[in-house]
Amino acid sequence: MAGERAAIRYAKAVLSLATEKKTAEVVNSDMELITNTIAQSKDLKDMLYSPVIRSSVKKSALLEIFKNSNEATTNLIDVLIANKRTSLLPEVATTYTRLFEEQKGSQIAIVTTAVPLTDALETKVLAKVKELTGKDTAIKNIVDENILGGFILRVGDTEYNASIANQLNKLKREFTLN
Repeated sequence: MAGERAAIRYAKAVLSLATEKKTAEVVNSDMELITNTIAQSKDLKDMLYSPVIRSSVKKSALLEIFKNSNEATTNLIDVLIANKRTSLLPEVATTYTRLFEEQKGSQIAIVTTAVPLTDALETKVLAKVKELTGKDTAIKNIVDENILGGFILRVGDTEYNASIANQLNKLKREFTLN
């Protein structure tokens, strides 16, 4: 919980700075790249969370991986490293993107499925989210085989978990309590 609040504060600060310098769109692209890169690399994620790896090693690795990033993005990495909060980087990046979309008047619906969404299903999800929220929405599909089937829909702070894995966990909890 404290990490989430800190991530929001860092993301708001970067968004404010980027908006002031009129680079919010470029920084958003950096944040999306950071989110995707960390999500796809277990080694990078492990490095960010490792208490054993020195801050100087983390800094040089991150600055090399994201060397074409905007100044605001590299400053964020520097601040997170100086404050020993590198584990917050993925959360700060996703929060920045969400706040940026809200600032533009749209939002991102994150749909996690076991297999990639088809175009027809994506259109249905977009229509339903627009009906529920009344806002323009972009869809980001995350494929995670661990949910087995179904989907997890996250729009802003609201999450609807209709995954098979979630239903199996509920059944498991029911049987262990009785």
